Amino acid sequence: MPETPTVDLGGKVAVVTGSGRGLGLAYASALARAGAFVVVNDIDEAAAERAVKSITEAGGRAVAECVAVGTGEAADRLVGRAVEEFGRLDVMVTNAGILRDRVLWKMSDEDFDAVVTTHLRGTFTCARAAAVRMREQGGGGRLILVGSPAGQRGNFGQTNYAAAKAGIAAMARTWSMELARAGITVNAIVPVAATAMTETIPAFAPYVEAMREGRPLPDFLRKGEGFGTAEDCAALVPFLASDAAGDVTGQCVGIGGDRLTLWSHPREASVAYADGGWTPEAIAAVWHTSVGSAPETVGIPAPKSPGE
Repeated sequence: MPETPTVDLGGKVAVVTGSGRGLGLAYASALARAGAFVVVNDIDEAAAERAVKSITEAGGRAVAECVAVGTGEAADRLVGRAVEEFGRLDVMVTNAGILRDRVLWKMSDEDFDAVVTTHLRGTFTCARAAAVRMREQGGGGRLILVGSPAGQRGNFGQTNYAAAKAGIAAMARTWSMELARAGITVNAIVPVAATAMTETIPAFAPYVEAMREGRPLPDFLRKGEGFGTAEDCAALVPFLASDAAGDVTGQCVGIGGDRLTLWSHPREASVAYADGGWTPEAIAAVWHTSVGSAPETVGIPAPKSPGE
């Protein structure tokens, strides 16, 4: 059997946005357990301080920086706090997020802008500030962006969220090329976990409630759907932050429950040719028997027990 590599982040410094609770807290705690110094970020000061307390009581080192992500100024504050407290920045985890779910015809400009500002612009500004610092100090670095199955497949009622998460996946692929010469890897993680945000998805809500009541998730969910606790998703972050993942970049990696996956990049699923080019009539004549004979599915499949 090959020797299991050691994931040791001793001396590394990480910022985790939106880490006062839920998945963000799980990521920050996992990084601290692996030896990293962590800047916890949240807009809720009490939640951020509780997170710092839980990390320090477990033997880690952490400080809180309370600011809403989305602006360049906020991103600079987070990077500046890491450098001020710990002397450098090695890892940026862009986890902060909100939901404003509405179907298209009921979604307001404010609903759309709020989600895009936090998820997409927040990821951009924080990654940009981190990249500037990492390139200046040398030695590489890690950008770990947080995506979602909604960004890979779409999800009913989540125009804003799905669009932002799809953009984050595209950012990971683009930045992995742009930052390669600086030794900075860029990956998007695609977590699936029982959180306050997941509870708003009707298919998962009953299972989140069951967990609150102390009932374990069934095996078909943990393996078949890759759905579990926030802590189940946390191991992926220190791995991607470590030397063991030094050659992993530009990828979308899924994790949840007992399941670890690699998402495919968008690709041409089928192709047809017409000498001299296509007319509308020619496309209509062949669509259902060639290119369109096996259309792609959309949406996040609802969980089904083995008996269904």
